[in-house]
Amino acid sequence: MINTIKVKTYKSSPVNVKELLRYAGAKNADNEILQVVDKCLNEALNCLSYKVCYGEFPILKNENYLDLGFLKTTSKDLKKNLNGCESVILFAATVGTGIDRLISKYSRISPLRALIFQALGAERIENLCDRFNNDITNEKLNENKFTRPRYSAGYGDFPLEMQKDILDVLDSSKKIGVVLNESLTMSPSKSVTAIIGVGSVENGN
Repeated sequence: MINTIKVKTYKSSPVNVKELLRYAGAKNADNEILQVVDKCLNEALNCLSYKVCYGEFPILKNENYLDLGFLKTTSKDLKKNLNGCESVILFAATVGTGIDRLISKYSRISPLRALIFQALGAERIENLCDRFNNDITNEKLNENKFTRPRYSAGYGDFPLEMQKDILDVLDSSKKIGVVLNESLTMSPSKSVTAIIGVGSVENGN
């Protein structure tokens, strides 16, 4: 298995306004808020990009810890998630810096719009991850393989500090412009890294 890092660019997809409102904590939005949402969507959609960099890595067997080659971890939660898997798809995804600029701009002049842009960024990055995840699942099904639900650093007992190892091996700063800050948050802020376990169907999983 060659650890080639690939880049995939996606086109825009319809925004799930219901999800956006959920992220904004405004499930029961009135007409006035919905009008603000429409204005925010019109302003933001041309500012967004959808990029993913990813690679496939073998799971190396070790009784004492989980060895993915680019990192070693004693995380029981990640090990459970990867039960029966032979390899992982490691990826980083981002919707770019445009949404960060809008959040920064409106945080000074309109807290409501800043909140809507925050929620839009969350909806967009989750949508991008779902689309990529579905593509990988379908690709692996064609190879008679299965995938596990994606798992990110910071979930359960899988340390957030692992973000550095993940972004380093993906060369994400050069591939898609994602870097890690000292506080272990990513820039652009609407970025995600995750691990998708892959196994063979014939092994009975």
